[in-house]
Amino acid sequence: MNRKAQAIVLFLIGGAVLRAGFTGLYLRYVKAGLRPLLLAAGVVLIAAAVATIWYERPRRAHADPHAEEGDGGHAHREPRVSWLLVLPLFALILVAPPALGSYTAMHTGTALQRPWGFPALPAGDPLPLNVADYAGRAVYDHGRSLEHRRIEVTGFVALDGHGAPYLVRMALNCCAADAQPVKIGLTGRIPPVLQPDTWLQVIGTYTRKRITDPVGGGAIPYLEVSSSRPVPAPRDPYDESWNG
Repeated sequence: MNRKAQAIVLFLIGGAVLRAGFTGLYLRYVKAGLRPLLLAAGVVLIAAAVATIWYERPRRAHADPHAEEGDGGHAHREPRVSWLLVLPLFALILVAPPALGSYTAMHTGTALQRPWGFPALPAGDPLPLNVADYAGRAVYDHGRSLEHRRIEVTGFVALDGHGAPYLVRMALNCCAADAQPVKIGLTGRIPPVLQPDTWLQVIGTYTRKRITDPVGGGAIPYLEVSSSRPVPAPRDPYDESWNG
């Protein structure tokens, strides 16, 4: 592609990156903490595009009009197929990809890690915990800090091959490409009809029940459900708390 075309592609990429950063679309790709770097990258790309066009103008103004002509006086042009490079940009601008969900969760082993410690839990009934915090305390602290507490946990629903329900959040290190699930099995008063990928807020109590994840062999703790209700998907579908 010539310099002008390169500048157009750079400008489109920068604009798409800025749009993703300002609208929250970036949360489908990277963790929230990377937003400043993403916005800075968009500004740099647009600045590079503008600079390319600016410095190209005097060069073209003084260029020999016959310099690019080949045999027969015809100018050599870049293949039009090179413009297909902009198609992924339009896909980024026009189509918001869904967050990773139940299919990925049930085909990937649980990423539960041993926490650095178990800080004292605040007062409250029910006590809101994220999926990774509940699972870590249930597995590695053997539920000692969870006993005699009503726990509130929110996640999306995933069903295994036998229809058994799990509450899941995708844990994020950097970006969606490295997202891995943390899973909680559900038992007790489970809704009779559950659809995969719907978001559910459950209230329940700790149970000693746990199973081994058939994918990867990690431990999956359970929560004894006393009540539940569907909730809208959160603005940020990924959980970054598991790794600080």
